[in-house]
Amino acid sequence: MMNNSKYPLLSSLKLPGDIKKLSYDEIDRIACETREVIIDSVSGNGGHLASSLGVVEVTLALLRICDPLKDKIIWDVSHQSYPYKILTDRFSNFNTLRAYGGISGFTRIKESPYDAFGTGHASTSISAGMGIVCANEIAGLKHKVVSVIGDGALSGGMAFEALNHLGSTQKPMVVVLNDNEMSINRNVGGLSDSLSRMVTGEFSTSIRKDIRKALHTIPAGKRLRQLARKFEEVILSFFTPGILFEELGLRYIGPIEGHKVKEIEKALHTAFAYGGPVLIHVVTVKGKGYKPAEQHPENFHSISSFDIKTGEPKKFDKSKSWTKAFGEKMVSLAGKDDKVVAITAAMKDGTGLNEFASKFPERFFDTGITEQHAMTFAAGLAVAGAKPYLAIYSTFLQRAFDQIIHDVALQNLPVRICIDRAGLVGQDGPTHHGAFDLSFLRMIPNLALFLPKDYAELDAMMELSLNWNSPVAIRYARGSSETPQNLPFAPLKAGEPEVIYHWGDYAIISAGHIFGEAWKFWNILNENGHKSSLINLRFANPLNKERLISLLKEKKAIFTFEEGIRTGGIGEMIKMLVSESNSEISTYILSLPDDFVTHGSVAQLRALCNITAEYAWELFQKRFYG
Repeated sequence: MMNNSKYPLLSSLKLPGDIKKLSYDEIDRIACETREVIIDSVSGNGGHLASSLGVVEVTLALLRICDPLKDKIIWDVSHQSYPYKILTDRFSNFNTLRAYGGISGFTRIKESPYDAFGTGHASTSISAGMGIVCANEIAGLKHKVVSVIGDGALSGGMAFEALNHLGSTQKPMVVVLNDNEMSINRNVGGLSDSLSRMVTGEFSTSIRKDIRKALHTIPAGKRLRQLARKFEEVILSFFTPGILFEELGLRYIGPIEGHKVKEIEKALHTAFAYGGPVLIHVVTVKGKGYKPAEQHPENFHSISSFDIKTGEPKKFDKSKSWTKAFGEKMVSLAGKDDKVVAITAAMKDGTGLNEFASKFPERFFDTGITEQHAMTFAAGLAVAGAKPYLAIYSTFLQRAFDQIIHDVALQNLPVRICIDRAGLVGQDGPTHHGAFDLSFLRMIPNLALFLPKDYAELDAMMELSLNWNSPVAIRYARGSSETPQNLPFAPLKAGEPEVIYHWGDYAIISAGHIFGEAWKFWNILNENGHKSSLINLRFANPLNKERLISLLKEKKAIFTFEEGIRTGGIGEMIKMLVSESNSEISTYILSLPDDFVTHGSVAQLRALCNITAEYAWELFQKRFYG
């Protein structure tokens, strides 16, 4: 439970209804307390700090104008939804943010009736909002619908598809564009306020609407409407950045100071009165109210626990990460081959490509939040003779599934897909776990799939990929390698599994970074007098199936470890191979369930999903000690 004495005004309110009753002085106090709650909780649990601090006033304005149980407020990506959670119904348990059994770091329909739509990927809010508007119309409901989208998420093609559809249908919906890349400084503040009043005022908006209506009723109205529209476009394009949205068919309001609740409220009243699609452009400061986050918002976008006074992380993880190992190898490859290029979809920091971008700027491409484009862009680079490496999180790779099949694999182009955050990612939960890539990539023809167990194998597999003449995906985890450092490294041979031990009645097969659990299970068996083979698969495709079957022949049982869903995964593949070879060896598959896994630490979630050495030992005892 939260320490209510620390937040006296928040604690005294019946949320969210009482927000409508507050004076603007009290609203300012609520904004400060809300920021304190966010900073206190994220400093302990980690999370998305800067983006949430930037939208506190936007959230308050929305809750003063809307009824969040009837009206629908959709937060794109929803990593900026912390104020909304606090100010609706989750203030009392906000300190459980991202903890196992606690509240999610993203909006979830199952978590609260105030969460209109579950989001974890960018650029979805406008599409979802428009669907809700259309369903409301069919049901005869006149509830408000608002989609809040950031300027980064607006770069995604899906957002523009939705805007185009919304503009063409003229449905009554409001899009709030949260722009935290611009700043309204003192030199232009007065002009910006004046322009905002010109464009946002209810009088001017209603006049434009009335003129258009009148022009429909007079002779030659079509021609006059065209002339009036041209004149209006000229004026808007001269004074505002909103002409693009106007051309798409949305009324544009802004830019508005995003930390003045009264101004945002006024714009919302105007937008809802208009009766058609409206985009409100608010300008906010990312990290607002916490100096370290304001000064370095990129460092506080997603952060682990930190010291509030200094902004420094509480725990310095000095161990090397998979991401860092990948980034270092990319620099090495680019240094010896000038055809190597790196691509990221707005994840330069997260995928470890900072150093590459600095050293080889002409060979580094950040396409923005455009996973589909990034994949086909990589295919184009490959056609022209470059050696593209597309670094992408597993969860975001799902968006480019069609492009992998049609633009890369079908044409057999040597695109290297480097899959970060494969498997469980911890506190970010089901929207971000890399649970599905193993299964959906396995079925694609021409695509090689490499599964390194440690940094040495990642290094070797990236070397192997350099001159690979067809598509290849390399899958690795978040965090650090768990593989023991004293194991000898056997040179790679494409398609060949690594046999670490080969004896006994049982076989343990590991697929990729979860090798640490397989290794622990091998040791448990060994300590209890059960000899077993330990096989590091290394490759899902190509794979020397005959060699693998020969290694498994005459075993009593096989235990497979993987951090991906069961259906279509490595365990099922091996079970099928064994069956097709006319063997009747019992195969026990330790994998993620065919379900969406909640949030929590990786250790907690592995235990929950029964993919630990301890669970494998329990299973072994039940089966063979009976």
